[in-house]
Amino acid sequence: MGEWIGRDVELEVTNIAHGGICVARHDGRVIFVSDAIPGETVRARISDDRKKSFWRADTVEVLKPSEHRREHVWSAASVDRDPDNRAGGAEFGHIEISHQRELKRQVLTDALKRMAKLETGVAADVTVEPLPGPADGTGWRTRLRLHVDESGVIGPYAVRSHRVIPVRDLPLAVDEVAETAPLGDRFPGEDHVDVLAPSEGGARLIIGKQARSEITERVGEREFKLSDSGFWQVHRHAAVTLTEAVQQAIDDALFDPKAANLDLYGGVGLLAAAVGDRFGSTVRITSVESDPDATDHAARNLADWLGANAVTGRVERWVRELAASAGPAERARLEKATVVLDPPRSGAGREVVDTLAGLNPAQVVYVACDPVAFARDVDLFRGHGYELTKLRALDMFPNTHHVEAVGSLTRV
Repeated sequence: MGEWIGRDVELEVTNIAHGGICVARHDGRVIFVSDAIPGETVRARISDDRKKSFWRADTVEVLKPSEHRREHVWSAASVDRDPDNRAGGAEFGHIEISHQRELKRQVLTDALKRMAKLETGVAADVTVEPLPGPADGTGWRTRLRLHVDESGVIGPYAVRSHRVIPVRDLPLAVDEVAETAPLGDRFPGEDHVDVLAPSEGGARLIIGKQARSEITERVGEREFKLSDSGFWQVHRHAAVTLTEAVQQAIDDALFDPKAANLDLYGGVGLLAAAVGDRFGSTVRITSVESDPDATDHAARNLADWLGANAVTGRVERWVRELAASAGPAERARLEKATVVLDPPRSGAGREVVDTLAGLNPAQVVYVACDPVAFARDVDLFRGHGYELTKLRALDMFPNTHHVEAVGSLTRV
């Protein structure tokens, strides 16, 4: 192994795969190739030949371009650059925006077909919806991290690498972030520089591990407090879009404000607040989050609802302890519950799904940032008698391969 690395091969690209890469074959071997589009013929350079089942390659020349190819929105990530010097974070930037959404739809529906055996209904009918913003999918990031190399130079990492790439611009960022980012400055001794532009207070830098401070994010008329180093949705319009999507995903006929409703992986309370705003001040809901700082802010952000509660805990352990300790009355409230589930990219996983399903809630609203993890968890829920009854896909990360999904799962 290793003798093919650095060699160029001509490839006919057939389809898209999860992770923003395309699929081709060379002498019968699967090759995952970056910076291509299905239907193209490209010259690609082998970057990894360690595995018997597949290799990796980077496009270095487009021999037969797709009708959907465009000039890359970020020159630092363009195919014109040597693959080792391409900035990461905009792997779909060479694809016309509507076709990006079609490819994301294909990845989502293929995952649901392969992993959850869903080929018809909501899984087949989904489209990837745009969010407000520039037509080319730029100007949406309200926060980003620039890494620092050993000499103090800052920039994004190269694709699948920890090598810092100096850049002159940040086209996916909102104007405030792009103007504040200290491109060209040096930060010796630091690990990273974060740049963010919250709803209020203007853009700011967080250099390395400097002390946290509090920021304000606004969703409609509602205000959320959180640490500047804490998690918040990256797209300028993502928080309000997800708020509305979760509200619409809940089946009114199944919702009980007095049930033991749950918001798992709840962060600073965004989605618990969405439930509260939809169903009123008497809603009972418990938001569970492992980060104590986020939980502290969630408690404040959810103060409008007398029945809202924010607790710190790892979701896996917390639901396991809930299942073990719940008596008959609490189990009855849990069986009427709506559960909002917003796990990390790895998904909720078998332990959480099995435990939750054992509590038999009326409905689960699953917010997913990874289609494969989502499809796997949908399959696990199906094994417990829950079916996917609603599904929306949101293009919250234009010019990248990422797509957000909001699905409703109800007992059948």
